Order: sequence, then C-alpha cells, then structure tokens
Amino acid sequence: MTTNIAPQGTLRTTGIARHRQIFLVLRDGITQGAYQPGSALPNEEALVKLFGVARATVRRALADLESEGLVQRRHGSGTYVRGDQLPTAGTPTLSYIDELKMTAQATQVRVVSVETRIPPLRVSAALKQPGEEPAVCAIRLRVAGDTPLMLTEAWTPQSITNQITEAALKRRAMYELLLDQGVEFGRVVQQISAESADPIKAKLLQCEVGTALIRLTRLLHDRSGRPVQLLTAHLTPQHSQILMDIPAEAINTLSGGHIAHDPTLLATRTQRKR
Repeated sequence: MTTNIAPQGTLRTTGIARHRQIFLVLRDGITQGAYQPGSALPNEEALVKLFGVARATVRRALADLESEGLVQRRHGSGTYVRGDQLPTAGTPTLSYIDELKMTAQATQVRVVSVETRIPPLRVSAALKQPGEEPAVCAIRLRVAGDTPLMLTEAWTPQSITNQITEAALKRRAMYELLLDQGVEFGRVVQQISAESADPIKAKLLQCEVGTALIRLTRLLHDRSGRPVQLLTAHLTPQHSQILMDIPAEAINTLSGGHIAHDPTLLATRTQRKR
C-alpha cells in the first residue's frame, strides 16, 4: 500500500539542502504514482508540518517541481500534478537479448573509458578467475538526447574477447561483440539495490551528490555456466524503473526474485532475543 504522507520530521542532514530533499521526496511520489495526475499535493501548511521546515523552504521546493514541469501551481487553489510529463511504464515481455537490443536502439552510448587491468577482488571472485588475471573494464553512459539514463560498468575476462575497445563500443553494443566472439548467453543472476550518488556518478548522471540511485548488478554466464561478464548499472529513479514479468511456472523458484537481508543484522537480532 502506498501512502502520500510520510512520518513528521523525517528530513536528515545529508549535505543536500532541505528544499531539495523535499523536492526529491515529492518528485519520487509523483513519478512513482503516489500522487496521481490532476490531483493536488498537500497544501503548504501540511508540508511545513510534515517536513518540519519553514514555509519558504516548502515554497522553494514546489517552485523547483514546477520548473521541472511536474506540477502546476494555481494561485489560491494549490499545487496540482501534471499528467502530460509523466513517463509511462513499458511491458516487460522482452527476452534478455531483445532487451539489450532495444536499449541499444533506443539510446545513444557515450564511452567513458575502456581499459584492461587487474580487477577488484569482488570482480575476480564473481568471474571465478585468479586475482592476478586481468579483465577488460568498460564504463559507458546511455543517453536519450541530452538526458543521461544509465551508467554502466562492465567487466569481462580478457581471455574471452579482444574486441572490446573504445572504438568498437562506439559502433556496436557490447552484447554484439560478445556474440561475435562465440559467446552463447546462458544464465543471468541479477541483484537490485540502491546506492547514493558519489561526485563522479552525480556528474555523469546529472543529479545531485547523495541522490538515491537504482543499482542493478548482472552476472552473465555462457551456456556452460562460465561467468562471462559482471555488469553494474546505475539509474536515476525519475527517469528509469525496473520491470519484471515472472511466469507462473517460476513463481515458486528464485527466478521469481528473492529478498536478501543483511545477515549481520539478522544474526544480531537473533542474539538479542536469546
């Protein structure tokens, strides 16, 4: 169940100005459908009480929402959600390859860097290769016009391909380069979490430092079960969402998704109960 009203006094000192925190919370509520097109946002007095800030701070946040084209402020009436600027959700019926193809066709790529080097231990462990063995790291930014949509970091064992270069990635999608090398895609393990934007990601994705980003990690295997790529994508919630279409036969399997909690926190809580 979605609620439009958060607990009073939830703003924290995060380094982001308070009016921007209010802006981000309300914007997320609008883009996620908590505030429907044509409906009114809580009035200024309610927002002042909700966030525990001055009226001027609330007004500045509402002005930012209006400048983004998300709301319309009507004098003496209130602030209303506009419907003509809101994104519509797609239908998640594509295969893995079709999804990659659609992304490549619908967006443009900006290659940030491509280099061959010794990967971090977490990457070596995921790719099941010796820690001293190099891998190719490609960082790319997917954009639609001038709007950045997705920042990706892909690690591929050097032994698999020698075609992943900056020039090649400007011409063709990475999955096509892997297919050309004879890689047959098999199992994909996917993890979805969140991460605060650091200065580098914030600059590339054109968001504020500390913005909550969607983090999607995919470990791609070939048909023999060998890991062939570890890809991490960062997306901003206002421009992107992740859709899943789970078939009925997979509803009782991990293909339907599994929520994994921090085992340290669970162990601590169990110990306290004892």
